[in-house]
Amino acid sequence: MIRMDCHMHSTVSDGSFSILQLIERAKQNGLDAIVITDHDTLSQRSQIPRTDGIRVLAGIEVSAYDYKNGFRVHMLGYSIARPEVTECLVHPTLEARHTNSLRQIEILNRHGYGIDADRLHRADGKYIYKQHIMDDLVQRGKAPEMFGTFYQTVFKHGGICDFDIRYPSPLEALRAIKDAGGLAVLAHSGQQQNFCIIPELAKQGLDGLELNHHVNHAKDHTIIRRYAEEYGLFLTGGSDFHGRYEGVSVDVGDYLAEPGGVRAILEGVS
Repeated sequence: MIRMDCHMHSTVSDGSFSILQLIERAKQNGLDAIVITDHDTLSQRSQIPRTDGIRVLAGIEVSAYDYKNGFRVHMLGYSIARPEVTECLVHPTLEARHTNSLRQIEILNRHGYGIDADRLHRADGKYIYKQHIMDDLVQRGKAPEMFGTFYQTVFKHGGICDFDIRYPSPLEALRAIKDAGGLAVLAHSGQQQNFCIIPELAKQGLDGLELNHHVNHAKDHTIIRRYAEEYGLFLTGGSDFHGRYEGVSVDVGDYLAEPGGVRAILEGVS
């Protein structure tokens, strides 16, 4: 059985581990293959080094929102043959997220937090995420932890930085992957409880569902397996590893793809 973690993030997006650090961690944890699925970018595709002892692939996690039903949708893309097609959709999201973060920094500074945007880590050397803002605040003792009460009251629940950008629709996210020759997988449905859109996405070409993930509980697994069987979708899994930019303790390889998902993804790039 091939041990494959199909979902993790590097410093190219909102992870705290570099690509090389992810590869080393995956080797230490006995994995045969990994897919680095950075948010809304395939820039990591050209940054993955030649590596012995483990297969390292580039994927993507496209951020979307269903404004009709009022929930987030994250779409994983694998085996993408024409990355420029996908990046036409996701590049505006990167730019909008960065602009949004600069606005949040401005507001926080008006409240005395003294954030120097020029000193923040930037995804792929360009884009500031909320995680980078919070990491700076924690490192300077302005907030006690990454995703505790401070985060919930400032960035959520009507706080001073509780505003977001406009995201593509789930169908746009799906098409950005499929039109690029890729495989589209609905990520961690248990988190967003967005199961109701699976039938329509399946009709439009959805290939798989992420089963093994730390937010998918036993009830979610039952629902995901039922939809997979009904619509002929393969099953994947992954740690969704973000390093210290994650609110839960999870390591590379803690959650693995199902054999059918491994075969589909590896055959797609062979």
